[in-house]
Amino acid sequence: MAEKRLLPQASPIVGEIEVPGDKSISHRAVIFGSLAKGQTKIRHFLDGEDCLRTIDAFRELGVDIERDGETILINSDGPSSFKEPKNPLYFGNSGTTARLLIGLFAGLPLFTTISGDASLSGRPMDRVILPLSKMNAKIYGRENARLLPLAIVGQDLKAIEYKLPVKSAQVKSALLLAGLFAEGETKITELTQTRNHTETMLEAFGVNLHVEGNTIRMEGKQNLKATDVYVPGDISSAAFFLAGAAAKQNSSLLLKNVGLNPTRTGIVDVLIKMGADLEISHQQKVGGEVFGDILIKSAPLSGIEISGDIIPRLIDEIPIIALLATQAEGRTIIKDAEELRVKETDRIAAVVELLTTLGANIKATDDGMIIEGKTSLTGGKISAYHDHRMAMMGAIASLFSEEEIIIDDVSSIAISYPRFFDDLKIVTSNE
Repeated sequence: MAEKRLLPQASPIVGEIEVPGDKSISHRAVIFGSLAKGQTKIRHFLDGEDCLRTIDAFRELGVDIERDGETILINSDGPSSFKEPKNPLYFGNSGTTARLLIGLFAGLPLFTTISGDASLSGRPMDRVILPLSKMNAKIYGRENARLLPLAIVGQDLKAIEYKLPVKSAQVKSALLLAGLFAEGETKITELTQTRNHTETMLEAFGVNLHVEGNTIRMEGKQNLKATDVYVPGDISSAAFFLAGAAAKQNSSLLLKNVGLNPTRTGIVDVLIKMGADLEISHQQKVGGEVFGDILIKSAPLSGIEISGDIIPRLIDEIPIIALLATQAEGRTIIKDAEELRVKETDRIAAVVELLTTLGANIKATDDGMIIEGKTSLTGGKISAYHDHRMAMMGAIASLFSEEEIIIDDVSSIAISYPRFFDDLKIVTSNE
């Protein structure tokens, strides 16, 4: 889908929806289900483009994976049955697929080559490659294996102790995947705890690991046991509707079965701190993951400072938080978010340019942005930068614009939320 024209939305956000399955959990469920011997069933899987890249990769390795909409059935004999892929593996725009599978492939007795689209080929992989090289990994590619495409020659790996220099769940997960095939105990210490879906799911698949504070310890050479996985709704997808309903007058929206993993609920904390009327109910826990329903109603919002340890808990939600800040009274300051510079695009620069085009009072800093509210958005033609979260943020901006918003290309939304515009229509139709 190319250009999208969105008229100003007078309607409040009203109703009830269930957002698609969590992208991070869907990726990991396929990875661990393929590593486990036996049958794994995944329910409420996100059938977005990124997660389908992960399925394609394991099919190339010879794993039997059947897909029926949001249900995935994996029959695997474990990693000893993996076949060397005949063709280069193409990961499209999926940074999660790339970084996690680099860690996995480093310890498999296979030769693999991986590539991605133009955006992924510009994203740094050295943050994964450098620690893996300390484990005896052999990885070759552009700029000393900093950029895709890469060639990976699987090796016998040695466990390491490693302190992560960046706040990245992808790097942590890559090292844990490599650690499964390493001799000895892998010990990883984070600067700040990042999303812990990998640790939670490893335990669900029978792996014994120990988490103390920000340190994870795991003995190598463990076998995974097949299990069933339920994927909660992705809170990063829910965030667009949460923000819209929080700021759009007379709104009342119920989001069903949203993931509430404490390492991901920074957006909830920010909304409450800004003054949102938000209530969580029907909490339950399956496979170590907490989920529940979120009811949000519009309320007057105030600007706040967002920085420090909360940033990894909402890193993907910062674009929509920036839009929300334009509809809050006073100044919002976002700091310590330099990781946004190396996402699908430089999201700091992209957010500031997009919202400035729409009439917002916003400026970039080295590690974040400063937004002055409350501002009327004027509409205009914007770029989505081939970034799904930027495209969805631009669409939600139409709720607050005085004139038409034209987004140059919304095809990237299929990466994480294929039915986004259908759900947006449901909750703004007032029928």
